[in-house]
Amino acid sequence: MEVTLFPNSLRPGVGLRPKKEAQRPSLPQHARLCPVLEAGSSLGALVYPALAENEQFHIGYEGEGLYQFGYSVNSTGKQWDQIFFVNYQLSVGTIGMRKEDVQLMVPETPGFKDTARAIARMFISVDDLGTPEGAVTLRGAYNFQTAPGWDTVYSGVINNPARPVAPVLTTRVETDWYVHDSEFRYILTPGEIITVSHNLPVGQVFFVPREEITYRDGSEQEIAKRQETSKQFFDEKATNKKKTPYGMEYSPLYQQKSREQQKKDKKK
Repeated sequence: MEVTLFPNSLRPGVGLRPKKEAQRPSLPQHARLCPVLEAGSSLGALVYPALAENEQFHIGYEGEGLYQFGYSVNSTGKQWDQIFFVNYQLSVGTIGMRKEDVQLMVPETPGFKDTARAIARMFISVDDLGTPEGAVTLRGAYNFQTAPGWDTVYSGVINNPARPVAPVLTTRVETDWYVHDSEFRYILTPGEIITVSHNLPVGQVFFVPREEITYRDGSEQEIAKRQETSKQFFDEKATNKKKTPYGMEYSPLYQQKSREQQKKDKKK
Protein backbone atom coordinates (compact mmCIF):
# COMPACT_ATOMS: atom_id res chain seq x y z
CA MET A 1 0.00 0.00 0.00
CA GLU A 2 1.40 3.38 -1.03
CA VAL A 3 1.06 6.44 1.21
CA THR A 4 1.65 9.93 -0.21
CA LEU A 5 3.59 12.42 1.94
CA PHE A 6 2.88 16.15 2.08
CA PRO A 7 5.05 18.58 4.07
CA ASN A 8 3.76 20.79 6.89
CA SER A 9 2.07 23.58 4.92
CA LEU A 10 3.23 26.23 7.40
CA ARG A 11 6.86 25.08 7.23
CA PRO A 12 7.52 22.87 4.21
CA GLY A 13 10.82 21.05 3.85
CA VAL A 14 11.89 21.27 7.50
CA GLY A 15 11.99 18.27 9.83
CA LEU A 16 12.77 14.57 9.60
CA ARG A 17 10.73 12.31 7.33
CA PRO A 18 8.43 9.74 8.96
CA LYS A 19 10.10 6.39 9.52
CA LYS A 20 9.63 2.94 10.98
CA GLU A 21 11.64 2.35 14.13
CA ALA A 22 11.68 -0.89 16.15
CA GLN A 23 13.94 0.38 18.93
CA ARG A 24 12.94 2.40 22.01
CA PRO A 25 15.90 3.88 23.91
CA SER A 26 13.93 3.81 27.17
CA LEU A 27 13.52 0.02 27.02
CA PRO A 28 16.21 -2.32 28.42
CA GLN A 29 18.58 -3.87 25.90
CA HIS A 30 17.17 -7.37 26.35
CA ALA A 31 13.95 -6.12 24.73
CA ARG A 32 15.88 -6.74 21.49
CA LEU A 33 15.17 -10.41 22.12
CA CYS A 34 11.41 -9.91 21.85
CA PRO A 35 10.56 -9.79 18.12
CA VAL A 36 6.83 -9.25 18.73
CA LEU A 37 7.61 -6.16 20.83
CA GLU A 38 9.87 -4.75 18.12
CA ALA A 39 7.24 -5.51 15.48
CA GLY A 40 4.70 -3.59 17.56
CA SER A 41 7.03 -0.61 17.94
CA SER A 42 7.64 -0.44 14.18
CA LEU A 43 3.95 -0.27 13.28
CA GLY A 44 3.22 2.57 10.87
CA ALA A 45 5.71 5.39 11.27
CA LEU A 46 7.11 7.82 13.81
CA VAL A 47 6.30 11.46 13.04
CA TYR A 48 8.73 14.26 13.84
CA PRO A 49 8.23 18.03 14.33
CA ALA A 50 9.01 20.60 11.62
CA LEU A 51 12.17 21.67 13.44
CA ALA A 52 15.71 22.20 12.19
CA GLU A 53 18.60 20.66 14.14
CA ASN A 54 19.37 23.93 15.94
CA GLU A 55 15.78 24.60 17.04
CA GLN A 56 13.74 23.56 20.03
CA PHE A 57 10.44 24.52 21.59
CA HIS A 58 8.40 23.74 24.66
CA ILE A 59 4.73 24.01 25.48
CA GLY A 60 3.49 24.02 29.06
CA TYR A 61 0.23 24.26 30.95
CA GLU A 62 0.16 26.34 34.11
CA GLY A 63 -3.47 25.81 35.04
CA GLU A 64 -6.48 28.15 35.00
CA GLY A 65 -6.45 28.27 31.19
CA LEU A 66 -2.85 29.56 30.93
CA TYR A 67 -0.42 28.01 28.42
CA GLN A 68 3.12 29.03 27.50
CA PHE A 69 4.98 28.32 24.26
CA GLY A 70 8.74 28.92 24.24
CA TYR A 71 11.08 28.91 21.23
CA SER A 72 14.87 28.64 21.43
CA VAL A 73 17.80 28.16 19.05
CA ASN A 74 21.36 26.91 19.31
CA SER A 75 23.11 28.98 16.65
CA THR A 76 26.67 28.31 17.86
CA GLY A 77 26.36 24.64 18.80
CA LYS A 78 27.38 25.51 22.38
CA GLN A 79 24.20 26.62 24.15
CA TRP A 80 20.46 27.13 23.72
CA ASP A 81 19.27 30.73 23.62
CA GLN A 82 15.65 31.55 24.38
CA ILE A 83 14.21 33.77 21.63
CA PHE A 84 10.65 34.37 22.76
CA PHE A 85 7.66 33.14 24.72
CA VAL A 86 4.01 33.29 23.73
CA ASN A 87 1.56 33.18 26.64
CA TYR A 88 -1.99 32.08 25.86
CA GLN A 89 -4.74 32.87 28.35
CA LEU A 90 -7.99 31.10 27.61
CA SER A 91 -11.32 32.38 28.81
CA VAL A 92 -12.09 30.27 31.88
CA GLY A 93 -15.45 28.53 31.64
CA THR A 94 -16.04 29.52 28.01
CA ILE A 95 -14.54 28.75 24.61
CA GLY A 96 -12.04 31.12 23.02
CA MET A 97 -8.80 33.01 23.54
CA ARG A 98 -8.69 35.93 25.93
CA LYS A 99 -5.05 36.99 25.50
CA GLU A 100 -2.06 36.03 23.34
CA ASP A 101 0.96 37.91 24.70
CA VAL A 102 4.46 37.73 23.22
CA GLN A 103 7.51 38.15 25.43
CA LEU A 104 10.72 38.74 23.45
CA MET A 105 14.10 37.69 24.85
CA VAL A 106 16.04 39.44 22.06
CA PRO A 107 16.03 43.07 20.85
CA GLU A 108 12.66 43.86 19.31
CA THR A 109 12.37 44.56 15.60
CA PRO A 110 9.29 45.82 13.72
CA GLY A 111 6.73 43.07 13.24
CA PHE A 112 8.65 40.46 15.21
CA LYS A 113 5.82 39.83 17.67
CA ASP A 114 3.55 38.86 14.78
CA THR A 115 6.34 36.63 13.47
CA ALA A 116 6.63 34.96 16.88
CA ARG A 117 2.90 34.20 16.90
CA ALA A 118 3.19 32.72 13.38
CA ILE A 119 6.19 30.58 14.37
CA ALA A 120 4.28 29.13 17.32
CA ARG A 121 1.44 28.10 14.98
CA MET A 122 3.90 26.14 12.84
CA PHE A 123 4.43 23.75 15.75
CA ILE A 124 1.19 23.76 17.77
CA SER A 125 -2.48 24.11 16.93
CA VAL A 126 -3.33 27.21 18.94
CA ASP A 127 -7.07 26.86 18.27
CA ASP A 128 -7.11 23.45 19.99
CA LEU A 129 -5.56 24.61 23.27
CA GLY A 130 -7.69 23.62 26.23
CA THR A 131 -9.93 21.14 24.42
CA PRO A 132 -10.16 19.32 26.80
CA GLU A 133 -8.57 21.11 29.77
CA GLY A 134 -4.78 20.89 29.62
CA ALA A 135 -4.76 19.80 25.97
CA VAL A 136 -1.93 20.88 23.64
CA THR A 137 -1.77 19.77 20.00
CA LEU A 138 1.64 19.20 18.40
CA ARG A 139 1.98 19.37 14.61
CA GLY A 140 4.08 16.95 12.56
CA ALA A 141 6.52 17.79 9.76
CA TYR A 142 4.64 15.58 7.28
CA ASN A 143 1.02 14.76 6.49
CA PHE A 144 -0.41 11.65 4.84
CA GLN A 145 -2.78 10.65 2.07
CA THR A 146 -3.66 6.97 2.07
CA ALA A 147 -4.93 4.67 -0.67
CA PRO A 148 -8.70 4.37 -1.19
CA GLY A 149 -10.39 2.60 1.72
CA TRP A 150 -7.52 3.20 4.17
CA ASP A 151 -7.48 5.44 7.27
CA THR A 152 -4.69 6.94 9.37
CA VAL A 153 -4.65 6.51 13.15
CA TYR A 154 -2.79 9.22 15.11
CA SER A 155 -1.45 8.33 18.56
CA GLY A 156 1.46 8.80 20.91
CA VAL A 157 4.69 6.85 20.53
CA ILE A 158 3.90 3.29 21.60
CA ASN A 159 6.15 1.10 23.77
CA ASN A 160 7.78 4.22 25.21
CA PRO A 161 7.55 3.67 28.98
CA ALA A 162 9.83 6.51 30.14
CA ARG A 163 8.09 8.47 32.89
CA PRO A 164 6.49 10.89 33.11
CA VAL A 165 4.48 10.37 29.92
CA ALA A 166 1.57 12.73 29.27
CA PRO A 167 -1.63 11.03 28.09
CA VAL A 168 -2.37 11.46 24.40
CA LEU A 169 -5.71 11.18 22.62
CA THR A 170 -5.95 8.75 19.69
CA THR A 171 -7.81 9.78 16.53
CA ARG A 172 -8.67 7.97 13.31
CA VAL A 173 -9.11 9.96 10.08
CA GLU A 174 -10.27 8.93 6.60
CA THR A 175 -7.15 10.30 4.96
CA ASP A 176 -7.91 8.81 1.55
CA TRP A 177 -10.27 11.75 0.89
CA TYR A 178 -9.95 14.17 3.85
CA VAL A 179 -7.03 16.61 3.90
CA HIS A 180 -5.80 16.27 7.49
CA ASP A 181 -2.67 17.70 9.08
CA SER A 182 -0.70 15.37 11.35
CA GLU A 183 -1.62 16.45 14.86
CA PHE A 184 -1.09 14.80 18.23
CA ARG A 185 -3.10 16.02 21.21
CA TYR A 186 -1.45 15.59 24.62
CA ILE A 187 -3.20 16.29 27.93
CA LEU A 188 -1.02 18.13 30.44
CA THR A 189 -1.59 18.64 34.14
CA PRO A 190 -0.87 22.05 35.72
CA GLY A 191 2.89 22.61 35.83
CA GLU A 192 3.66 20.02 33.16
CA ILE A 193 5.83 20.86 30.11
CA ILE A 194 6.61 19.05 26.87
CA THR A 195 9.98 19.88 25.28
CA VAL A 196 10.26 19.10 21.57
CA SER A 197 13.49 18.67 19.59
CA HIS A 198 14.44 17.96 15.96
CA ASN A 199 15.11 14.24 16.46
CA LEU A 200 12.37 13.40 18.97
CA PRO A 201 9.08 12.10 17.48
CA VAL A 202 5.89 13.88 18.50
CA GLY A 203 3.69 10.88 17.73
CA GLN A 204 3.14 7.73 15.72
CA VAL A 205 0.74 6.92 12.88
CA PHE A 206 -0.77 3.62 11.76
CA PHE A 207 -2.48 2.89 8.45
CA VAL A 208 -5.53 0.64 8.69
CA PRO A 209 -8.14 -0.57 6.17
CA ARG A 210 -11.72 0.65 6.60
CA GLU A 211 -13.10 -2.80 5.78
CA GLU A 212 -15.59 -4.04 8.40
CA ILE A 213 -14.51 -7.02 10.49
CA THR A 214 -16.86 -9.92 11.19
CA TYR A 215 -16.32 -12.59 13.84
CA ARG A 216 -17.20 -16.27 13.81
CA ASP A 217 -16.60 -19.08 16.29
CA GLY A 218 -13.92 -21.60 15.41
CA SER A 219 -15.09 -25.14 14.76
CA GLU A 220 -14.04 -28.08 16.93
CA GLN A 221 -11.70 -29.22 14.16
CA GLU A 222 -10.12 -25.76 13.94
CA ILE A 223 -9.69 -25.58 17.72
CA ALA A 224 -7.98 -28.99 17.74
CA LYS A 225 -5.70 -27.97 14.85
CA ARG A 226 -4.77 -24.75 16.65
CA GLN A 227 -3.86 -26.61 19.82
CA GLU A 228 -1.77 -29.09 17.83
CA THR A 229 0.07 -26.30 15.99
CA SER A 230 0.72 -24.48 19.26
CA LYS A 231 2.19 -27.60 20.86
CA GLN A 232 4.46 -28.19 17.86
CA PHE A 233 5.75 -24.61 17.99
CA PHE A 234 6.52 -24.63 21.72
CA ASP A 235 8.14 -28.06 21.53
CA GLU A 236 10.44 -26.76 18.77
CA LYS A 237 11.04 -23.55 20.71
CA ALA A 238 12.17 -25.52 23.76
CA THR A 239 14.92 -27.18 21.69
CA ASN A 240 15.97 -23.99 19.89
CA LYS A 241 17.70 -21.86 22.52
CA LYS A 242 20.52 -19.34 22.59
CA LYS A 243 22.27 -17.35 25.30
CA THR A 244 23.25 -13.71 25.41
CA PRO A 245 26.78 -12.69 26.55
CA TYR A 246 25.18 -12.01 29.95
CA GLY A 247 23.78 -15.53 30.23
CA MET A 248 20.15 -14.73 29.45
CA GLU A 249 18.49 -17.58 27.54
CA TYR A 250 16.08 -16.96 24.69
CA SER A 251 14.68 -18.60 21.56
CA PRO A 252 15.01 -17.02 18.08
CA LEU A 253 12.38 -19.40 16.64
CA TYR A 254 9.57 -16.85 16.24
CA GLN A 255 11.87 -14.44 14.39
CA GLN A 256 13.11 -17.22 12.10
CA LYS A 257 9.56 -18.34 11.26
CA SER A 258 8.50 -14.74 10.69
CA ARG A 259 11.30 -14.14 8.18
CA GLU A 260 10.44 -17.36 6.35
CA GLN A 261 6.82 -16.24 6.08
CA GLN A 262 7.84 -12.79 4.82
CA LYS A 263 9.89 -14.39 2.04
CA LYS A 264 6.90 -16.52 1.03
CA ASP A 265 4.64 -13.46 1.00
CA LYS A 266 7.05 -11.55 -1.28
CA LYS A 267 7.08 -14.42 -3.80
CA LYS A 268 3.29 -14.36 -4.12
